[in-house]
Amino acid sequence: MQTTWAALSQNQNNKLSHTQTRNVHVAANVHTGIVVPHLASFPPTRSTTLANKIRVVSEDGFGQTATVGVWIAAGSVYETDKNNGAAHFLEHMAFKGTQSRSQQDIELEVENMGGSLNAYTSREQTVYVAKCFKTDVPKMVDILSDILQHSTLSKEHVERERSVILKEKEVVESEVEEVVFDYLHAAAYQGTPLARTILGETHNIKSLQREDLAQYIQTHYRGPRMVVAGAGAVQHNQLVDLAAKSFSKIPESDAAPQLGPMTFTGSEIRVRDNTVEKAHVAIAFEGVSWTHPEYFTFLVLQALVGSWDRNLGAGRTLSARLAEVVVSEGLAHSYTAFNTCYNTTGLFGVYFTAEPGNLENMSYEVINEVQRLGKGISDLELERAKNKVKAAFLMQLDGSGPICEELGRQSLAFGRRVTPKEIFDRIDQISHSDLSRVVDKHCFDQDIAVAAVGNLAELPDYNVLRGWTYWNRL
Repeated sequence: MQTTWAALSQNQNNKLSHTQTRNVHVAANVHTGIVVPHLASFPPTRSTTLANKIRVVSEDGFGQTATVGVWIAAGSVYETDKNNGAAHFLEHMAFKGTQSRSQQDIELEVENMGGSLNAYTSREQTVYVAKCFKTDVPKMVDILSDILQHSTLSKEHVERERSVILKEKEVVESEVEEVVFDYLHAAAYQGTPLARTILGETHNIKSLQREDLAQYIQTHYRGPRMVVAGAGAVQHNQLVDLAAKSFSKIPESDAAPQLGPMTFTGSEIRVRDNTVEKAHVAIAFEGVSWTHPEYFTFLVLQALVGSWDRNLGAGRTLSARLAEVVVSEGLAHSYTAFNTCYNTTGLFGVYFTAEPGNLENMSYEVINEVQRLGKGISDLELERAKNKVKAAFLMQLDGSGPICEELGRQSLAFGRRVTPKEIFDRIDQISHSDLSRVVDKHCFDQDIAVAAVGNLAELPDYNVLRGWTYWNRL
């Protein structure tokens, strides 16, 4: 259900779990003792645009297995109030049979080659991805092409999956963190497509028909909105030839309507239930998009705020100042900083769980910590945060699956692959003045979005929280 920088970004996607060790030459950083890679040793990314404007990107590697997939600019933000939930519904329909393969045929074909198929939907992307032996890449590309272009979308399967999705919605709505972040989007982006949920409203799930799904495919599964990506034991020229053959009938025009501005609104949603023992709260400022020049600065800010969970059992020697305060004063059960990015906007903030008596102090410390980062931090804090971001980035590139994920997502979001060297260079360039400027611009005396569920009797009024973004500055 979206993805970003591993542990350093709020992830709302179902991601592949397969990992595979990659050999990278390393050297010691003389200033910190941190081991860093010779980034030039990473295989180059190759990109080709087909006649119908589908982009084919790959990072050719070694080994015996490969990951290939299709990334499509088609998610809940591209839906309407009437068809909200269609992209996710299609994800469920993907492997239910095509004009030439039954559901059983697809399952047996993939199982017999020892491969796997997966799909997920986010607010801005729909992804179909597969893992297989290198000799089976042609078969897997053919299967992906078949399910994307020739799914039967039979009424029988539509009705069956309708029940499955309704059950899934019940499960999601029982997970408080998922609910809080949906509320946070609804509060932050009122009246815009980003306010909609990925699964769709219940009445939509019950009313969507085969024709609605077919129309969504016809509108959004178009060449300029699609990326075919491959990593691991793939050959770029082969992948280009396979994509050109398998996806040649995809239209080259973009039929999707243009989206309006995703305007951020300072507001809140509270669902109070004093019968439960704790509260779940998210406080967010408006962040930036994937491609914004300040994107990497926000990643460093996220690392500086950090995260903590009482189950970790850590003491007071924690790297994040907020974690030290939370532990020493017993303010929360857990907290985590998030930096959720979209094509034109983003959310930067903290999600925490706490008992009612600690809500005021915890909320104050969260907002105070963000303001503190703009006043100046030590060189050690900054260097440590940069290394955290770099480490998280490298760890998420451990295996062909995560690499393929980066290729597809970045090609849609940035229009190209951002190389590891460029990422490290941009992180290294972040200075104390950059942090101060970004906090002043985005977090000082700015509206916030708040979403809270649970025992909220002692959660401060919105205007009090909003006021702290100014008074904490003094």
